[in-house]
Amino acid sequence: MSRAQDAGTTVPAGNGAPSEPSEPPAVPHPIPPALDPASTELPPVEVVVVTGLSGAGKNSAGRVLEDLGWFVVDNLPPALLLPMVELGARGDVRRFAAVVDVRSRAFSSDLQEAVRVLAGAGHRARVVYVHARDEVLVRRYESNRREHPLQGSGRILDGITAERALLTGIAGEADLWVDTSDLNVHQLRATLENAFAREGRTPPLTATVLSFGFKYGLPLDADLVVDARFLPNPHWLPELRPHTGQDPDVRDYVLGQEAAEPFLDRYTEVLRLLIPGYRREGKRYLTLAVGCTGGKHRSVAIAEEFARRLAGEGIDTVARHRDLGRE
Repeated sequence: MSRAQDAGTTVPAGNGAPSEPSEPPAVPHPIPPALDPASTELPPVEVVVVTGLSGAGKNSAGRVLEDLGWFVVDNLPPALLLPMVELGARGDVRRFAAVVDVRSRAFSSDLQEAVRVLAGAGHRARVVYVHARDEVLVRRYESNRREHPLQGSGRILDGITAERALLTGIAGEADLWVDTSDLNVHQLRATLENAFAREGRTPPLTATVLSFGFKYGLPLDADLVVDARFLPNPHWLPELRPHTGQDPDVRDYVLGQEAAEPFLDRYTEVLRLLIPGYRREGKRYLTLAVGCTGGKHRSVAIAEEFARRLAGEGIDTVARHRDLGRE
């Protein structure tokens, strides 16, 4: 049940009897006027809009935010975003999250405009775009025996394709992309906690270093992609093959290669050049993807080392390994 349902907000229904001219109907809870954007009576509300593909995990993301102390409303029409935030601002709501999806229909352009209006009113608005690969979404719908909200008389994949097209605009403006194709609920929680569990104080930039295997495809949510396949592959050493890049013997082998240290040093310098620009432009999340053939040895070891170095630069960093265990 969403926080909106928990709140039990109702609209008084009329009884059909005409009102006396001298006694207008009483309104028990009148809606307050819109707040003056220039007013300093209340601090701005921190707002997160969770949107994305149906079946990708938007509601799960909303539940995580709710557990982190955010006031969460599910299936909120974009036109009601600012009024709800302002109503919350009159109470004790300082962290407001809304899950918005295609059930709102007049959705994409309306949502983009609603986010701009929020920012213009002085509120701090961020957009989280939750998505997954087509085959994963199809499998989820088939396992639940549900229809996609946009498939009509067509196939599930037709509905997914139509929804991706509808979401193009807002996806391009999202602050954080979360690909749930290979995440379980615990990993999704860790991703969102890394971004939002800071009692309202979000650092200028948080980083995720993601290892992956090229044979399983590029991560769609990567800002930067690094190819570690130039290093010798531990897969061809029988004593290292069963282990992963998290094991000391594989890590030492990969990082001990002649080219590994200069590569890490120079790319760390590139990151030092990029990060101040990201901060200056207001970017709050960075995903650095490190790939090798299968995502088991080289990319894992290099990703762990990049995460260590970024943390040493004062950046809150988490390492994730998308394809570890798939072989």
